Amino acid sequence: MSIFSKIVAGEMPSYKIVEDKYFYAFLDINPITKGHVLVVPKKEVDYIFDMDDKLLTDMFVFSKKVAKAMKKVIPCKKIGLSVIGLEVPHAHIHLIPLNDESDMDFRADRKPFTPQEFESIAAAIADAY
Repeated sequence: MSIFSKIVAGEMPSYKIVEDKYFYAFLDINPITKGHVLVVPKKEVDYIFDMDDKLLTDMFVFSKKVAKAMKKVIPCKKIGLSVIGLEVPHAHIHLIPLNDESDMDFRADRKPFTPQEFESIAAAIADAY
């Protein structure tokens, strides 16, 4: 069971944004920008392109709704999307607020936030959803 499956199952804590029957969105606890969100399918699949077409399409539509909520509350020009999938064997989409292309640099220093800041960010995005 991946760390993301444990988060979805409530076995590990997360700063949840929103969930539905198939997907779960939460803040990355090691963000590259303020408001960096991860979207995962509740069904554990390692490689995003191994997902069936309907689930993959629905995941992008779910991510779009989360991104629109993020854009309402995080000052940024756009919300970037990245699928890397090497660090955790569970398909996931990174949604990252962008003001510059360098905001998508996964090698950059991660931004530290307190638990209270994470809670505030998650609540603001959830309220805008």
